[in-house]
Amino acid sequence: MSNFITRNIPNTITCCNLLSGCVATTFAFAGDQKMALAFIILGAAFDFFDGMTARLLKVSSPIGKELDSLADDVTFGLAPATMIFTLLFQVPYPDWLDGYRELVPYAAFLVAAFSALRLAKFNIDERQTSSFIGLPTPANALFWGSLIVGGGSQITHLSHALPIIMLLVVLSCWMLVAEIPLFALKFKHWGWKGNEVKYIFLISCVVLLALLRVSGLAVIIVWYVLLSLFVHSRGAKS
Repeated sequence: MSNFITRNIPNTITCCNLLSGCVATTFAFAGDQKMALAFIILGAAFDFFDGMTARLLKVSSPIGKELDSLADDVTFGLAPATMIFTLLFQVPYPDWLDGYRELVPYAAFLVAAFSALRLAKFNIDERQTSSFIGLPTPANALFWGSLIVGGGSQITHLSHALPIIMLLVVLSCWMLVAEIPLFALKFKHWGWKGNEVKYIFLISCVVLLALLRVSGLAVIIVWYVLLSLFVHSRGAKS
């Protein structure tokens, strides 16, 4: 009995991630973007601990891997896509597109589709054991969630908000599946040597969050990508 319970602890945590994503999506459809982001962040916490728990208990399984991908696509794909969908109904449209105001927002769900593709690629890509290739779905979700919650009121008053959002949708979809190397916050030890980039990144995250609050999450994701590209370019040159 105890063996059965132990084996299913990580899957239970993964299901909590999935439930968080479902709740986040519901809040996003209702227009409560703050609560949607809160449940995306909660889902990200569950996503972190399910993998950690599986490794600690040594109970990883193929079912857990598939369940994790499903949960991640809901929490980090569908939920942020729904937040974008809701936002696209609120921004100003140019006269020539006004007749398509009811259709254009559905383009937001490309984020959910590309998140699913990203997760499927991750599951079969053996190169991503200690780093990432392409933007991780939680990072993409946190970017969109914090951008909308932190700057939503300003975005909806921008005359060119629609093309900016659509450009960001296309860019984030590409980033999810692009062959771009990004470092992972996985520590083999806690010493400074060998972890310099990770510690610098974490310290800068604290500073950005203190200064910018919710919007700082979006800035952190951009900083994460730029720092990864810098580190990769330095490694390629050496």
